[in-house]
Amino acid sequence: MNQLLKKAYILVFTLPTLFGYGQVNPGGLGGADTDRNPIIVAVPFINFAPDSRASAMGDVGVATNPDVNSVHWNNGKFAFVDDDLGLSFSHSPWLGNIVDDMSLNYLSFYTKIDQTQTFGASFRYFDLGDIQLVDEVNGQPVPLGIENPSELALDATYSRKLSEKMGIGVTARFIWSNLAGELNNAPDAKAGTSVAVDLGWYYRKPVVFSGRDAEISFGAHISNVGQKITYSAESNENFIPANLRVGTAFKTALDQFNSLTVAFDVNKLLVPTSPIYQTDDNGDVVTDSSTGRRIIASGRDPNRSLFSGTFGSFGDAPRGFSEELQEFIYSVGLEYWYKDVFAARAGYFLEHENKGNRKYLTLGAGFRYRIFGLDFSYLIPQEQNHPLADTLRISLLFSLNKRLEQE
Repeated sequence: MNQLLKKAYILVFTLPTLFGYGQVNPGGLGGADTDRNPIIVAVPFINFAPDSRASAMGDVGVATNPDVNSVHWNNGKFAFVDDDLGLSFSHSPWLGNIVDDMSLNYLSFYTKIDQTQTFGASFRYFDLGDIQLVDEVNGQPVPLGIENPSELALDATYSRKLSEKMGIGVTARFIWSNLAGELNNAPDAKAGTSVAVDLGWYYRKPVVFSGRDAEISFGAHISNVGQKITYSAESNENFIPANLRVGTAFKTALDQFNSLTVAFDVNKLLVPTSPIYQTDDNGDVVTDSSTGRRIIASGRDPNRSLFSGTFGSFGDAPRGFSEELQEFIYSVGLEYWYKDVFAARAGYFLEHENKGNRKYLTLGAGFRYRIFGLDFSYLIPQEQNHPLADTLRISLLFSLNKRLEQE
């Protein structure tokens, strides 16, 4: 039974990353017979794009103009939100081409403390759907019941303007992941918990472009820097998806009623890269006779401290600098607004084939009427029968400007 649980954990850790990979090298990820070496993390759901606006723009958001969902993309933007209060709920059926009962749900809220400070909070719930568990007895499958694993994250954010052009933010996050459900057959399994922090920086400056009002902005955001998570013994700790996101955006007025934004983001996971392990003539991994641990042929031991794993992730790829460059993820997005009422969006997301091979086009639209808003996005992968195909996100928004209500 423990082996079944172990396989379930590996599936949940790797499924969001290993799209299109039919098999994994038996020598472990990063084995000598393949160049494919995606980075493996626990609780990957906290890095999934939660809202429809940014996901419609190819998952860009670190430098776009702020909104109620800025806590995920760059908490440094929160201090620049226009309205005094905002609330948003987003829902997305997840991996609909594989299962029909997984979903990602996201609730985000903010309130301005004053003209320079903003407080925000968010709640993310990932429902992994019903899973039929089985064991094998005398070569025959034996049903063990149905479980409904789930994960959640709860955030609190403080953002402050340093000037009229620059802002910073900090977020504290609690993460809970219950992959084993209520299994009585696995006494060594437990729900995993972790805490993490995000730090964000945002800068925007009004400019004039071709005689029209415009704005250029820059952003940087480090997210999910926190303790490793375990589902059993402390020795089986796994890194959570710490991530560095930097980018820029340019918004210009086309005329009195129309505007266009172009945005670009670069992401890199701050997590150790799997090494290449030494194998024998049969292709089996060689272990140290005294410790029982696998012998590393190239790269660094991934079982490192939080500090070493996070900051060492820029130089630990077993195939050197060329592989480090493969770990950068690129996103580009466009957003068109008409009278600040209707929006049309498009974007593209690109990940190297050796690091997950996620490549997809995104489309979406938005609508605003007084204090209410509605956004949706649609994902179109490059390859057929992709697990992410037909991913649809819907976001409902509410905003309130107290000063306007009082006038």
